[in-house]
Amino acid sequence: MSIMDKLKKNSKIKTTEVLTKSKFFNEKEMVPTNVPMMNVALSGSVDGGLSSGLTVLAGPSKHFKTSFALMMASSYLKAKPNAVMIFYDSEFGSPQAYFDQFDVDTSRVLHVPITNVEELKFDLVAQLEGLDRDDEVIIIIDSIGNLASKKELEDAKDEKSVADMSRAKAFKSLFRMTTPYLTMKNIPMIAINHTYKEIGLFPKDVVSGGTGIYYSADNIWIIGRQQDKKGTEIQGYHFVINVDKSRFVKEKSKIPITVSWDGGVKHYSGLLDCALAGGYATKPSNGWYAVVDQKTGELGPKVRYDATLDESFWNPIFAETDFKDFLKKQYQIGHKSLVDMDEIVVEEVTQ
Repeated sequence: MSIMDKLKKNSKIKTTEVLTKSKFFNEKEMVPTNVPMMNVALSGSVDGGLSSGLTVLAGPSKHFKTSFALMMASSYLKAKPNAVMIFYDSEFGSPQAYFDQFDVDTSRVLHVPITNVEELKFDLVAQLEGLDRDDEVIIIIDSIGNLASKKELEDAKDEKSVADMSRAKAFKSLFRMTTPYLTMKNIPMIAINHTYKEIGLFPKDVVSGGTGIYYSADNIWIIGRQQDKKGTEIQGYHFVINVDKSRFVKEKSKIPITVSWDGGVKHYSGLLDCALAGGYATKPSNGWYAVVDQKTGELGPKVRYDATLDESFWNPIFAETDFKDFLKKQYQIGHKSLVDMDEIVVEEVTQ
């Protein structure tokens, strides 16, 4: 018997395995969304997507955080016909229309109202403990940013106005306990959170809830937004995904996703800035765009910005060039960028 076999036999943990054979190390399933740049933000590749572990979506109110979460959940449920969603709800700000908009079958959603961190922790750990790796479940918490601690509630009942120092510890305990389950049982969990401005001359956005969230999360997005204008009329918003932490994507990457009032999420948004920086498309004159033939350097038909959000604009780029590899080299950890990330400008488009 080899030393490796002896160590494996003596281990008290039944899932112990040689690293090359470990399902926890090697089996990293990814469920793609139908928005290529969201897949890039999650995994560094347009062919990647949502995987097991904790993803935190943070930002101010009205910044599309719950909608991003429901988009991912919808893709997961469609990819896995037997899957269900656990929806922990502390804000009660997601009406039926939200689920309908992203084609989420609410008969496959278990709604769990929560009032404090400890209540969430006890129920979540019990649910995770009772699941097997083959059970297909996705979890959304909406939100942890507005969730009180049990002590804070008890102080309010007792009419005490003392500062609550237990909330950050409660969050740290919550994520410390749940994180191993998510990977070992192959469960993606998305937590909606808030941000605040740190004090200083150049204040930056900080994710609320303490350091426990940062330690445990596989992905942390801080979401900003810019107006999408046509003349002086606002058509919608460019929501900018700032990758604050990721196991897969280069941190500080900025990825725009456009949402219009009438058409919802623009599935091919965010790609144009990358294509321009990489030379796959060009801007021959103000307000016009064209695909560049990578073999001859010739330009395709000139189109307005709206047309760059259509599938017909991107089909030849994805089918006939190495654009997918370019995106992977730009965003995925372990690859050297082909162009300076500062050249990929996320700018407000005025039509």
